[in-house]
Amino acid sequence: MTALLTPNVDIRRAGDRFSTGLSWLDSKHSFSFGRHYDPANTHHGLLLVNNDDRVRTGTGFETHPHRDMEIVTWVLRGSLVHQDSTGHSGVIYPGLAQRMSAGTGILHSEKNDAYRLEADRPHEQVHFVQMWVVPDESGATPGYEQLEIDDALLAGDLVPVASGMDRHDGLAAIRIRNRYAALHAARLTPGQSVQLPEAPFLHLFVARGAVTVEGAGPLGAGDAARFTAVGGQRVTAVEPAEILAWEMHATLADQA
Repeated sequence: MTALLTPNVDIRRAGDRFSTGLSWLDSKHSFSFGRHYDPANTHHGLLLVNNDDRVRTGTGFETHPHRDMEIVTWVLRGSLVHQDSTGHSGVIYPGLAQRMSAGTGILHSEKNDAYRLEADRPHEQVHFVQMWVVPDESGATPGYEQLEIDDALLAGDLVPVASGMDRHDGLAAIRIRNRYAALHAARLTPGQSVQLPEAPFLHLFVARGAVTVEGAGPLGAGDAARFTAVGGQRVTAVEPAEILAWEMHATLADQA
């Protein structure tokens, strides 16, 4: 459905990201977000937000609204308490896939205070990545889904975390409302490698550790590679690493 594309690999370094620093929050934005705006950096494919967040213990995002967005949260360390206006609540932790569909409108909060609910939860900073993609259609009923996939990640394979694509039916942990997008994750030990999907648009984010990418070279924590009309590259860990890869078969213009 996309127009003829020019093959390209665009490397984005961690230190070049937009940054929001508050007393309780250290947030790095891969794309334009909030008061940070660059008309040349608003999205890649269908991915509009890739925020790398660290939240101090006992603090977090107070209740706020979203609309017509598929929001996937991936925790790397610590835990995050989710509560929303549809009645869903729970603790998100490493290895748990979570998706919130904002649809016609939803209110939610995200707090680093799981120790208030579970006495064995440590008082520590939470580190997570939050990603937003547009839904196929606006005005849907809000929804929520989560599933633990920690065991699948232990194998070191590229695991479908969230997908709306038919090819991932029965394979992806959770479903998003976009039939052209899928998020994959992998935890790799040094020397382990995985192959990225073939897709018109790919976004590879190194959430932690360091890897080398075929055709792109070394990437460290916080670095990203945006692939257009090229795919199937191998990603190899040079130290313990965790990667997040969006496979996308459309761009925003196709859904306008």
